[in-house]
Amino acid sequence: MNNISDKIIALVEQARQAVTKNVNTAMTFTYYHIGKILVEEWQQGEKRAEYGTQLLANVSADLTRTFGRGFSIQNLERMRSFFLLYSNSSNELRDSDVFQKSSNTLRIFEDSQISATLSRKSDVFQKTSNTLRIFDSEQEIKFLPIGWSHYLFLIRIKDEVERQFYEVESFQNQWSVRELERQFNTDLFERLAVSKNKSEIMQLAREGQIIEQPKDLIKDPLILDFLGLESHSNYTETELETAIINQIEKFMLELGKGFFFGGRQVRFSFNEEHYFVDLVFYNRFLKCFVLIDLKIGKLKHQDLGQMQMYVNYYDRFVKQADENSTIGIVVCKTKEDAIVEITLPEDNRQIFASQYETILPSKKQLMELLNFELR
Repeated sequence: MNNISDKIIALVEQARQAVTKNVNTAMTFTYYHIGKILVEEWQQGEKRAEYGTQLLANVSADLTRTFGRGFSIQNLERMRSFFLLYSNSSNELRDSDVFQKSSNTLRIFEDSQISATLSRKSDVFQKTSNTLRIFDSEQEIKFLPIGWSHYLFLIRIKDEVERQFYEVESFQNQWSVRELERQFNTDLFERLAVSKNKSEIMQLAREGQIIEQPKDLIKDPLILDFLGLESHSNYTETELETAIINQIEKFMLELGKGFFFGGRQVRFSFNEEHYFVDLVFYNRFLKCFVLIDLKIGKLKHQDLGQMQMYVNYYDRFVKQADENSTIGIVVCKTKEDAIVEITLPEDNRQIFASQYETILPSKKQLMELLNFELR
């Protein structure tokens, strides 16, 4: 394949991605404004349920006759709910870099070199560019270029802080709706919020999960419901490890952002003895190795000591000079925080212990773990 073809392929792929994002964003704004029109008309009409029901029925019939599917009474009600929910959202909460950077999506072709080749005097171009600017100039709120289906799921989340967190994470990680639903059902927000204060939780909502230091990687507990292991079955550590390998993509999604798989039962030799690290990963955000040791029972102080030795070896003999210190995580079924605290140094930044659950805990259990109100 020659260089010209490579350039054309790259250009087409970039254009396709831009078009997809534009379509998603334009659809979201369109449905938001449809909801706005319905709400305004609803408020001006008679304050009776019969009026609203008849209004949606009439509009649904007109739009379906013109555009076909997609404008059922139920969908129009969703658009109305969408507007009511997001028009009351906090502007301060949505005024982050994530939303600022994505707000240029609808203008991507106006400002690019591609548009420079078009005749800006033509009616087609003028009409198209005006259409793109209508939404940008009249918007009451910024939306991220994720699908309308994502927003249909998000409007079911009552807490605004939690809702925006999943909105940002969906955009940054390019989650499918199914993955968004799984992350919500496994209470990702609550698990990340356990170790944070209220101001950090607000930052979590504005910017999503930020990986800046080792502790930012840790989820406690890890939810491994996708492994298909029963809570009290007699599986071994080898069987747990095999189940994880068979679902390695889902396991890395559960771990968090920026992970690359480095191997299973990775051997290293020291002082004429062989040692094996259960799972080795590399995290591109922290630029370091992440070692995981699996324990199906209660965490012991010897487990932490063993991980300390693994981490020390990687720091001294494996990592490069431009890489950061290795992180070790002992994933265990149960642990006592007091044992972890007394075993590890007070300034510990490398060794962590995290419990795992093979079945999904209730939201009430995780909220009790938080031990404080989010608002």
